[in-house]
Parts: sequence; structure tokens; C-alpha cells
Amino acid sequence: MADPLRVEEVAAGVFVHAGLPEYAERSNRGDVANMAFVVGTQAVAVIDTGNTPALGRDLREAIRQRTDLPIRVVINTHMHPDHVFGNGAFLDDRPDFVAHANFQGALMARADTYQRRLEEEFGEEAAARAVLVPPTVTVEATHRIDLGGRTLELTAHPTGHTNNDLTVFDGATGTLFAGDLVFQERLPTVDGSGLGWLGVLDALDRVPARRVVPGHGPASSPWPEGAEDTRRYLTALVGDIRAIQKDGGTIDRASAEAAASERGRWRLFDEDNPRNAVTVFAELEWE
Repeated sequence: MADPLRVEEVAAGVFVHAGLPEYAERSNRGDVANMAFVVGTQAVAVIDTGNTPALGRDLREAIRQRTDLPIRVVINTHMHPDHVFGNGAFLDDRPDFVAHANFQGALMARADTYQRRLEEEFGEEAAARAVLVPPTVTVEATHRIDLGGRTLELTAHPTGHTNNDLTVFDGATGTLFAGDLVFQERLPTVDGSGLGWLGVLDALDRVPARRVVPGHGPASSPWPEGAEDTRRYLTALVGDIRAIQKDGGTIDRASAEAAASERGRWRLFDEDNPRNAVTVFAELEWE
């Protein structure tokens, strides 16, 4: 039997489980992304559910250890599997599943790949129990959820980390759930637009938060300081690739050289930075 899920109360009624800054594999149970829940006076909202059905069940058990209130909302900050494969653990609660308006299209475009990867990493049983739950509520701009005594403000963003990034702001405690728009410790991965991501971070600067819960990293950090590492990396990546392109450099050169100044600051840099460089090189090539 797995140990109880470690959960930290980062603010009153705001609980976060911090995943490991690693790739998902059997040895870490796929526990590589942050998961959270917020408790109001009437209901509970879950924010991201983990990389496997088992992690989703562990998160639900952690909630039940703290409150009997109904779980009325499950929010996915984006469609990457380490944030959504635990959704099925909450189906019996009959919550609203809430996501960005682009979420379902992006998820289904990769559903076969995600299921195959889950089977390869965690076995046929885990893959068979995984349910890619479609959202019942989608957000095109903003959306508010009343949990009793606190209201969550959801914002759908233009393309940044992905094309379906959704943030959640709990005004009662000043807590911003940034999803993978904010990384710490583990290198950010660009699955959307480097320039767009920087633009979204600029917009998030205006959120009157006191702390941020990143998609990867510690349970929480001060805001806006918590976004500085992500912004610095993306700025270096974009700036270096622009310089390489101006010099007539190739995509292979960008893959090898771009953002090299960041190498010692991040876990998984050598694994993920070349792919980021390729993505951003293609984006900037037509500026």
C-alpha cells in the first residue's frame, strides 16, 4: 500500500501536493506534477489530478482526510497527462470538470500517444483504468466558482506553455494556481509559443496574488517573484535564438547553443532544452 499523499496547507483551506522534478516512471509512480485542492464552506475544488489513476485516488483520499464537503469542481490547468490522468478518480463525485475552451481538442489530438505512453511507463492495468474525462464546463475568457466563503476566478489565456492554459486565483488567500505557466526547479517545456508565454507572464503580473502554486516545483512561492526563473529562461531562449537566426545559424545550432547560460539552473536542462529550442526557432523564423 502506498504511503499517504503528502499535502501542505500553503494558505487557509488551500492544500498542495508537490510532485518531483523528474520524468514520470514506475519508481516515482508518475508523481511529477503539483496537485491541489481548495476547501470552501460549502464545497471543494480540485486543481489538477496527477499523472495516473492511482495518484488521483490518492489525492481524493487526502481530501477526504480533511473534509467531508462535496467535491463539486475538478479544474485542469492544461491537457498534459501529468495533470489530467487522475480525473477518473473523481467521476463518482459527479463534479463539474472545468478546462480551457481549447482543452478537449488539444487532448484528443494526442490521446492515443498519451495512452500508449501510460501503458509503457506504468503497465496495461494503469492504462486501462485511465479515463480521459472531457470537460463539462469550458472557459473562453473568465469564469467564477463559488465554494462558499471564497470564489475562484478562472482565466483562459492565449497560447503560452500550451494553447489551453488556464489559471485559478483564490482571492480569499491571494493564491494563484499558475499551472505550467510557472516552472521552478525543472526546466520549462514549450508546447505552445515562447513569445506568447512571455506575454501571458506579463499579464499575470497584474494579478494581486501573494503566492503562486507552480505546475512543477515547490508547493508555493511568493508572487510575483515565483515567476522570475521561468521568465528569465524564456527570455534567454528567445534572445539567443533571435541572435542565432540573425547570424544565419541553423536550427541544429540553436538546439546546441540557445539558453546555454541557463544550464546550471535547472533539472532536465539537457533533456528538454534542445526540444524547446527547436520549437521556438520555428516560431521565430517567420517574425
